[in-house]
Amino acid sequence: MMTDVVESSGSLAPHDRPAGDPTGAAAARTGTDDAAAAERIGEIRRRIDEIDSTLVALWQERAALSQEVGATRMASGGTRLVLSREREILERFRAELGADGTQLALLLLRAGRGPL
Repeated sequence: MMTDVVESSGSLAPHDRPAGDPTGAAAARTGTDDAAAAERIGEIRRRIDEIDSTLVALWQERAALSQEVGATRMASGGTRLVLSREREILERFRAELGADGTQLALLLLRAGRGPL
């Protein structure tokens, strides 16, 4: 009987490896030894990696823009923060994503302005 038990090394035990995959590498990477499922998982993960790259780039751009807003505001004699704007952002993310959205918005705000 084939099992999905993974040894502590992260690979399938030798007796649990599918024929044609002597190292168990496919199962270790995807969590399955079904070739079609492993391929689909690979496709999905490639798209996830693309999205992650885009998110990181957007995160960095947003933080830079937010820092520029703060610097421009302070250089003109304004305040470091505009709390009503922060509340607006928090509410937008909460409305769209729920409690996790609030946490994400807090991280975004901190990335742009630094900790309070």
